[in-house]
Amino acid sequence: MTSPLKNKRILLTGGNGFLGSFVTKKLKERGCENIFIPKSKDYDLVKAQDIIHAYKDSKPEIVLHLAAVVGGIGANRENPGKFFYDNLMMGVQLMEQARLSNVEKFVSIGTICAYPKFTPVPFKEKELWNGYPEETNAPYGLAKKMLLVQSEAYRNQYGFNSIFLLPVNLYGPRDNFKPESSHVIPALIKKCVDAIDAGDKQITVWGTGKATREFLYVDDCAEAIILAAEKYNKSEPVNIGAGFEISIKNLTEMIVELTEFRGEIIWDKTKPDGQPRRSLDTTKALKEFGFKAKTSFEEGLKETVKWYREQKSETRSKKK
Repeated sequence: MTSPLKNKRILLTGGNGFLGSFVTKKLKERGCENIFIPKSKDYDLVKAQDIIHAYKDSKPEIVLHLAAVVGGIGANRENPGKFFYDNLMMGVQLMEQARLSNVEKFVSIGTICAYPKFTPVPFKEKELWNGYPEETNAPYGLAKKMLLVQSEAYRNQYGFNSIFLLPVNLYGPRDNFKPESSHVIPALIKKCVDAIDAGDKQITVWGTGKATREFLYVDDCAEAIILAAEKYNKSEPVNIGAGFEISIKNLTEMIVELTEFRGEIIWDKTKPDGQPRRSLDTTKALKEFGFKAKTSFEEGLKETVKWYREQKSETRSKKK
C-alpha cells in the first residue's frame, strides 16, 4: 500500500538523533523524498525566529516533532531548569508556527515521564492527570505534557490536526552511551563491556534494582510513529510500548549474561531508583493504528550490545 505521507513535504525535528535516524530510514522506505531535517547549527529550535526560518525553508505539510533535550536520572537531576525550558519552548512554538503555517498534521512525541509517580500498572492513558510525575524527571515530563494540552486546545479552537504519542523507554543501536546523560540500558552495556576490556572485577549500578521498567526497541518505535502519522487523527494521547515489565535487577543480570561479564555487581543504594514501576497498556495503539511491537527484548539487547562493541572497536582502530 502506498503511504499517504509519500508525496508530502515533511519537517522532521530530531531527525539526526537516535530515534530520528530510524524514522528517517522508514520514511524513505515508504517513498518519502521531501524530508527536511533542521540541523542544530543552523536552527536553534528553542528560539521562535529560528523556528519561523525552518518553516519558511521547508514549507512543511507534515511535522514530526522528535527533538528533545533528554537524559537519564543523573542528567535530569542536574538540568531540571534546562530540560523544562528547552523542551517546552521547542514544542509549544513549533506547534504554534505549524498552526500559523497551515500545516496539515503535527505529531508530538511525548514521554512516559509525563505519567504520575504512582500510576497503576499497566499505565492507561486516562491516568495521565491523576498525580504528579516522579520528582527527578518531572520538569522534563511536564514540559512534554503541555504539548498534549496544546494539541487538545488547538483542535478545539482552530480545528488543528495534532496528535500526541507516549513512547516508553527506548533502546537499540545508535543509542546515547555517554555516562553523564545515558539511560539505563546503554549505561549498563557500557559498564559491562568496558569492565571486561579493562579487566575490572566489578561494576556499580545505581539504586536497589527493585524498580521496574518497560523497554521498546527503537526500530519498533519508529514504525509506530509513522503508522500514527498515517492513520491517527485525534488529540487523545496514545501509549507506544512493548507491553512487558522487567526489574532493573533482572535487566542487569540479562545484560551481564549477554555481554559475558563475570565480575561482581555492586548496588549503590544511595542513588535514586526513579519511578517505582513503569509498564504501559498498549491496546489503544493496536486498535487505533495497528501497532504492535515485533522485536523480542533479548534480540534487541543483542543487537545493541553488538553495535556498541563494533563502535568501540572502530574507535580503537582509528586511534592506532
